[in-house]
Amino acid sequence: MEADLHIHSSCSDGSDSIKELAEKIKQTGLKIYSLTDHDTVAGCKEMAELNPAGFIPGVELTCLCGEIKCHILGYGIDVTNQNLTKLIEKGKTLRKKKLETRIEYLKKAWNFEFTEDELVWLYSRKSVVKTHLANILVKRGLADNNLDAMKKYLDGCKTGNTRFNGEEAVEVIKSAGGIPVWAHPLGGEGEIHLTREEFLPRLETMKKFGIEGLECYYSRYNTAEAEFMARCAEENSLLISGGSDYHGQNKNIPPGRLNTDSIPVDSSLLTVLRQFNY
Repeated sequence: MEADLHIHSSCSDGSDSIKELAEKIKQTGLKIYSLTDHDTVAGCKEMAELNPAGFIPGVELTCLCGEIKCHILGYGIDVTNQNLTKLIEKGKTLRKKKLETRIEYLKKAWNFEFTEDELVWLYSRKSVVKTHLANILVKRGLADNNLDAMKKYLDGCKTGNTRFNGEEAVEVIKSAGGIPVWAHPLGGEGEIHLTREEFLPRLETMKKFGIEGLECYYSRYNTAEAEFMARCAEENSLLISGGSDYHGQNKNIPPGRLNTDSIPVDSSLLTVLRQFNY
């Protein structure tokens, strides 16, 4: 049984609409999956209306745990939970602030101005992120791809702290009936992966913030990294999760890929699924 517990739609920074995503998942043959858009559950509400089998509602919250910038996945959440709704509304305000800072930065640092149509589109997003701005820069011919655009034009922009407090995020996920899992703990897209010596102290911090699992299997991790992460999870009584971090055309990763070696991952290894009777 194939599973993928880290998927994004156009409700955040993926390229697929919910209907397109549901069809692609069906074609791919995934039996269990979680939609984990950044700081929004709008897509989960829409996906639930399609009543798909094997769907686990999720979210990926952008957090700060002490000095650790991280993403925390929430699995099996009640998307109508009032605490979660309040946190997401707070996130919209934080993201708007970050968007305005980046727009101003591009104007001052690069003499780049968005058109009125582009601004309307950006402000209409349910969860606007750096990828959205980068895609516009690519369309304007200023970079070959969105990763290059982000590195050249946006990484120098200081937006201040617009992240959720990690303790608050974990508490909200739990209050919504969900399981908080540390996403890509060795490093995410485009990041240098942590060494064992760098990772273990961070793990102790994240445990204090209340995480209950680790995303051990990830599309950018090789077999050795995944095995190391799984050992850490088992030694610390944490659940094991896995996901591709699929973003459609915005990232060159197909749904269902949980490592760099393209080797299928046995879903029985993902102990988080046992919490949902899979």
